[in-house]
Amino acid sequence: MPFFPLKTLLIITILLSALQAKIQLIKKENNDSNSTLLVIAGIHGNEPGSYFAASILAKHYTILSKNVWIVPNLNEASIMANRRGIHGDMNRKFAAMRRYDKDRKIVTQIKKLITLPNIDVVLNLHDGHGFYRKKSEGRIYNPAAWGQTCVIDQCSLKEEQEFGNLNNIATTVKNNINRQLLQKHHSFNVKNTKTKYFDKAMQLSLTYYAIRHNKPAFAIETSKNLSSLSEKVFYQLLAIEEFMKIMHIDFIRDFSMNPQNLEKMLKDYGSVQINDNLFINFHDIKKYLSYIPLKSTGNNFKFSHLLGNFKKVHGRYVLYVGNKKITTLKPQYFKMAKNCPDSFDVMVDKHKISVPKASSFDVKTDFKILRQKGIRVNIIGYHARNVKNESNINIKRKDLNSRFSIDKGKKAYRIEFYKKDKFCSLSIINFK
Repeated sequence: MPFFPLKTLLIITILLSALQAKIQLIKKENNDSNSTLLVIAGIHGNEPGSYFAASILAKHYTILSKNVWIVPNLNEASIMANRRGIHGDMNRKFAAMRRYDKDRKIVTQIKKLITLPNIDVVLNLHDGHGFYRKKSEGRIYNPAAWGQTCVIDQCSLKEEQEFGNLNNIATTVKNNINRQLLQKHHSFNVKNTKTKYFDKAMQLSLTYYAIRHNKPAFAIETSKNLSSLSEKVFYQLLAIEEFMKIMHIDFIRDFSMNPQNLEKMLKDYGSVQINDNLFINFHDIKKYLSYIPLKSTGNNFKFSHLLGNFKKVHGRYVLYVGNKKITTLKPQYFKMAKNCPDSFDVMVDKHKISVPKASSFDVKTDFKILRQKGIRVNIIGYHARNVKNESNINIKRKDLNSRFSIDKGKKAYRIEFYKKDKFCSLSIINFK
C-alpha cells in the first residue's frame, strides 16, 4: 500500500444513505489555511490523462501549505468502460437533469462539493481532441479543437473574488507551461468559450455551474493526439502545479517530472486485497486467473491504487485500474473459516520469517511453510502423490508447474491456507 503522511492526506468516501451516491475524495490538508484547490478528474471515462494525473497527484505529492482536494474518478462506471459516458455526457448535466437519470446522485454530490465555502478554485481535468489554434492550420490544428488548452467560460468574475480574473490566470498558466514543452507543437492556448452568450452546451457543464456560483473554475484539456498517456499526464500535472503556485500552495513531489518517470509510475498498478484474506499483486499479472477462493456473495475488494475497481461479468470478476483491464478472476466459492492465524512461519532461503496473512514474500532459492496445527497448506503448482498438506516441504522454483504461476514471468505462485474444508487465506510467493 502507498504511504501517505497523515498530516496532509485524508481519504474520504462521501456516502449519503439518502442518495446512495459515492464519491472518492482525497483531502491533502494543512492547518495554516482554509484555502482549497479542488481538482476533479474522470468526468469523461475515455480521457485517461485526467484521472491518471489525479491519481499521481494524490499519491506522489505532499502539500505543505493550504489544501488540495482531489476527486480522481468521478465517473467510475464510464472509466471502466473507457467510454465518454455510459449514461450520457455527465458534463452536460449541471443545469438540469431528468429525475431518474442514473448520473443524478453523483452530479448532485459534486455540485455540493463545488459550492462549499472553502473551495477557492475548481479544476476540471480532460483530454480533448486535436490541438487548439485560433486560426485553422489543418484538420487537427484549428479553432474547433480542444486539446492543449486552459478553458475558461468568461474573462472574469466579481471584482472582490481573489482568483476571479480567469483570463489572466489562464494566460499565466498557459505561458508557464509553454516554457516546458516536450515538443513545439504541444503548445498550450487559452480557449474562452464565452459560455453565457455563445455556447449552449457549455452552459450545462461543471465549470459553468461553478462560475454561476461565483467559484473560479477552469478546464485543463490535454490533447488526445499526444503520442502517449505519459505525455498527457505530464501536461496535466504541469498545469496543476501552475495553479498551485498561483494560489501560493507549497508542495513537493517524490519524483522528477519527465515522461520517462511518469511511464514507470503509470505501469505500477499496485495490488488488491479481497475479504482481508487474499492478496494479489498486479505486477506482470496474467490476464486470467482461475479458481480464486471467494465467497459466494459480499466479496470486499480493497485496491492499493486509487483507480482500482471491479465489475462482475458472467460470474467472473474483472479488475481494473482506471480504464486498464488488469485481470479477470474466475472464482471458486468457499465458506470462510473463522479464527484463522494472522501470520504463518516460513523458512526462506534457510532463514525463518513470519509472514502476515494475505501478503507476499520473496524467495531466492527455496522456501518451506512450517506446519501449524489444524491448518492445511495448498501450494498451487506443486504436486506430490498422497500429500494433502503441503507444509513442511522444502520447495524450489523447479518444483512448481509454471502454468500455475499468476504472472507472465512465471515467478509468482499462490499459497492457500485452509481450516478443514474452509478457506483461511491466500498469499503470494515471488521468486527473484
